[in-house]
Amino acid sequence: QVQLVESGGGLAQAGGSLRLSCAASGKVFSINAMGWYRQVPGKQRELVASITNGGSTNYADSVKGRFTISRDNEKNTVYLQMNSLQPEDTAVYYCNAHQRIVVITTIVDENDYWGQGTQVTVSS
Repeated sequence: QVQLVESGGGLAQAGGSLRLSCAASGKVFSINAMGWYRQVPGKQRELVASITNGGSTNYADSVKGRFTISRDNEKNTVYLQMNSLQPEDTAVYYCNAHQRIVVITTIVDENDYWGQGTQVTVSS
């Protein structure tokens, strides 16, 4: 099991910044990637950004150049620095940890864990 605790959401004005944090605990050794997703009412949850254990990152087109994902492996924490926020960034943001359990070279199990969600509201 992996537990995720998020912090850092809140209210910002358009053009402002916020930083989200997500601390992982439990079987963190089995996590191979972490990321941030967001969801607005009536829409599917969408990927915002992800980062692998090796440091490779992936961003949604809508946030490229404005958001930066990073991780502190010693603290088992992933961050999302959000700059130049826009009203359309308003959503509940969820931290995700992708767990992959490998025996020798075979993937024997994969799971996704989610944080409780943190609200980000951007006013115009």
